[in-house]
Amino acid sequence: MNWRLFTVIFLATFGLSFSALASLGDFHLLGNHQDYQPQQPIAYSHALHAGQLGIACEYCHSGAGESRHASVPSLSTCMNCHEQVKGSTATGQAEIQKIARMHAANEPVRWVRVHNLPDFVYFNHSAHVNKKVACQTCHGNVQDMAVVKQFSDLSMGWCVNCHRTQNAQDPKLNAPLDCDACHR
Repeated sequence: MNWRLFTVIFLATFGLSFSALASLGDFHLLGNHQDYQPQQPIAYSHALHAGQLGIACEYCHSGAGESRHASVPSLSTCMNCHEQVKGSTATGQAEIQKIARMHAANEPVRWVRVHNLPDFVYFNHSAHVNKKVACQTCHGNVQDMAVVKQFSDLSMGWCVNCHRTQNAQDPKLNAPLDCDACHR
């Protein structure tokens, strides 16, 4: 078979298949899961903890200021408060009992990751936290979310536009725009 003809047929077929998938409505490019809101093993409400109670993001996500990863809190972090606070509703009580049982059994919570970037993307939480970028900039108004969802699409364009906007507002921030800042 002629390679040119094969290439044309292959590209046409691939293009049509890609268009068909994209038109299904739930097709996302890798890392683009805007509004993704998985059910978690513990019904944890950020609206209660970060919103009503005003607990700072970094109390639970303690790695955010020192590491590229924000870190998911250990059950001992939860138990710092919940050894004293037992919950005020039946749902709250049941969830706190789950946490207490898992903590006593030294069993980790198997949280479902909400914000998941492709392997070729490097993101450093500490660089953003230390530049005083509010968590809500990327994660949305988490303090209002009973169940956390991915707020933004986390696409390259979304990140680059944010860096450009921040640099325009405060050139001293010097948010990087070069490829190797995020791709390694």
